[in-house]
Amino acid sequence: MQMKKYTMKKAFIAAAALAVFAVACNNGATSEQAATTEKQTAAEATGQNFNIDTTASLVEWAGTKPIGTHTGTFHLSTGNFSVENGQLKAGSFTIDINSLNNLDMKAGEGKEKLEGHLKSADFFDATKYPTAKFEITSVEPLANDSAATHQISGNLTLKDSTKNVTFPAKVVVAENGVKATAKFSIDRTQWGLFYGNDKSLGDKFIRPEVDITLNIAANKL
Repeated sequence: MQMKKYTMKKAFIAAAALAVFAVACNNGATSEQAATTEKQTAAEATGQNFNIDTTASLVEWAGTKPIGTHTGTFHLSTGNFSVENGQLKAGSFTIDINSLNNLDMKAGEGKEKLEGHLKSADFFDATKYPTAKFEITSVEPLANDSAATHQISGNLTLKDSTKNVTFPAKVVVAENGVKATAKFSIDRTQWGLFYGNDKSLGDKFIRPEVDITLNIAANKL
């Protein structure tokens, strides 16, 4: 009887784990989707300039299919923040699309193939559009939010499309540096990245939602 109870318990745990995995796969993106509107006027740069530290900054991404997730990073090539009276006011940064790096696959086991496909015309078309850009349009303080300090809006340019996205972020301004972190998702089809966005493809269907994590550091000039 004890052995039967133990076996049933193991079966229940396995079923629960499978259910959690299925829910995660079905939901796709794990972070809140950024509000997306048309392109807005960039915020005016005022105050002190802080240069983006490209060696300490990173953009992480995660895309999902019904059978799994691919994760990776982009590096920044340039950028700056403007700070006035201890508050972030404006700024922009440029993403090096050719720096795309896949993290969940090993070299020689599909990593290079996936990276090449993502850089191709099916997705980012890195040969024609080697950079993407984010430009701040507004920064608003947030109250009663344990994870974020501000709501940031900015124009995100991917390929030949620009949309304004709004998301919560944690911004820390110090005398000699600024750190900004955020996690949100976007619908890639709003920037014309439609490849694989057809549920009839079954396991080859690639969800339109993509998780983006920003880890941006800047140093005072």
